[in-house]
Amino acid sequence: MLGAIAGDIIGSLYEINNIKTKDFLLLNPDSIFTDDTVLTVAVADKLLDHSDYEEIFKSYYHRYSARGYGKSFHRWAKGEIVGAYNSYGNGSAMRVSPVGYAFDNLEQVLAEAKISAEITHNHPEGIKGAQAVAAIIFLARTGTSREEIKSYTETNFGYELNQSLDEIRPTYKFDVSCQGSVPQAIIAFLESTDFEDAIRNAISIGGDSDTISCITGGIAEAFYGSVPTFIAEYAISKITKHLYGTIEKFQKKYCN
Repeated sequence: MLGAIAGDIIGSLYEINNIKTKDFLLLNPDSIFTDDTVLTVAVADKLLDHSDYEEIFKSYYHRYSARGYGKSFHRWAKGEIVGAYNSYGNGSAMRVSPVGYAFDNLEQVLAEAKISAEITHNHPEGIKGAQAVAAIIFLARTGTSREEIKSYTETNFGYELNQSLDEIRPTYKFDVSCQGSVPQAIIAFLESTDFEDAIRNAISIGGDSDTISCITGGIAEAFYGSVPTFIAEYAISKITKHLYGTIEKFQKKYCN
C-alpha cells in the first residue's frame, strides 16, 4: 500500500504537466498526496474495522475534500448522486491495493475488489480494473513470476500487455478510464527492474500520471518486497499523521 501512496505523491506534479522521459527529480519537494492516497488509506481503514465502504469513503472525503477527486465522486460524496454512478474511471483501481494484502486466497481478493469498486464504479470496466490490480498485487506478494502475472492478467481480464513503453509513450494521452490506464500501469511494472524504475516507467508515459504511478507503485511494492527506505520516508513525510496511523495499523495486521 505504501508503494501506491509513494507513486501517487511522486506522480502528483506530472498529472497536468506530463513528461515523456524517465529522467526527472524523483523526490520533488513540491509533490503532494492526492485523492489516490486518501481513498487507498480509506480502503485500508475499511478492511481494518469492517465498516461500510460508502461510510468510510465519505468520511475521508470530507476530511480531505480538496485533493483532486473526479467530478462524479465529488457529487456522490456530497450526496448529490445517490448510489453507484456506473463509472469505468480508474478511481476503482487506484484505491484497491490494500485488498491484495488483506486476504489469503485469490477468490477472496477478487470478491472484495469487486465490492470496493462497485460502491461507485459499478460499470464492468471499473470493476475489472479494480479486480485486476488487486489480483496482481496478491500474486506478486505470494511469489508469482512476472511472466505468470502477465499471462494470468491477459487470460482473465483481457488486457493487451504486449506493447512496450517505447511504443506507448509517443502517442499516449490523458485517459482516466480503467481500460485506458490500467494496462499501461501494469506494463510499467512488467518492464521495471526495481521499485524506483517502475515509478519512473509509469510517469514517463504521461497521461494521468499520479494514478498510473499509484497503480504501478502498489504492484511494484508487492513484487519487489518493499519500498526503498529513502522513498518510503519521503512519502511518509508528505502525508498526515492520521493517514500514516492507518497505514501503520494495516501494515502491522496484514503485511508482516
